[in-house]
Amino acid sequence: MQTASRPRFYWMNFGIPLACAVVVFLMFDLTRIDIAFNDLFYDPLTRTFPLDHVHWFEKITHKWARIIPNWTGEIAIIGALLSFLWPRLKAEKHSKLIAFLEKIRVAPVLRFANKHRRDFLYVVFAFSISTGVIHYLKGHTSVYCPIETTQYGGKIEHKEWYENFDLLKVAGDGRCWPGGHASGGFTMLALYFVARRYRWRYCKALMYGSLSLGFVFGTTRVLQGWHYMSHTFWAGIFVWLACLLTALAFYGRAQLELPVLQEAPGLTKGFAQPRCSEPS
Repeated sequence: MQTASRPRFYWMNFGIPLACAVVVFLMFDLTRIDIAFNDLFYDPLTRTFPLDHVHWFEKITHKWARIIPNWTGEIAIIGALLSFLWPRLKAEKHSKLIAFLEKIRVAPVLRFANKHRRDFLYVVFAFSISTGVIHYLKGHTSVYCPIETTQYGGKIEHKEWYENFDLLKVAGDGRCWPGGHASGGFTMLALYFVARRYRWRYCKALMYGSLSLGFVFGTTRVLQGWHYMSHTFWAGIFVWLACLLTALAFYGRAQLELPVLQEAPGLTKGFAQPRCSEPS
């Protein structure tokens, strides 16, 4: 059974994203579908994308939307830092301090952070690595945003990412591929892999929610002329692979491929203890 589950795990988690990459490359990067889609939201008379000038649309979809991944990352950093405090409090030396922390209900938070240190650290690393991958690709492909290209009243000729790609040095000033705003939504996929570790029955809902968030983030920027639709797909593919590889490094395949439990008798409501011994 284990030998049968291994190929399925790799196919589901690596094979499908790589197959999607091939489809996106063939459907979008080698055709004019991206441009045709952006044309729908471009006004040739004013030579603008009208939604790019709607203040509240920009504020809600671009600035306020960042709160979700930003706060998640900040909570993970705080949790990771707090996780190192509780083990340093010894009952024989800090009894009064521990009693005070229990009284103000801080002690349970510290115990929780200590118990889930690996999860907090995983989210911090997954967010950081995903962001680093996206920034690397932006700098080493130098793709300009639609609104900056001659196609839509800009000054730069439109080029695909593979025409400028340079592995070892910065390719130019363009910073549009893959979609950065979309990747912010997709980084929430890190929570899905944490849920998979605990076999949480709602982990698929987390996955679909994170994917939807990334697509919403990316599509709103397409409507404003700051990205092509394929940029969103590429961001999702790269962030998924970054979160997956980080999860494999932190948790191992054995925990991530365990079947999701339908009942939750274990940890807190909705969670269950893994069959493997609990790592720190």
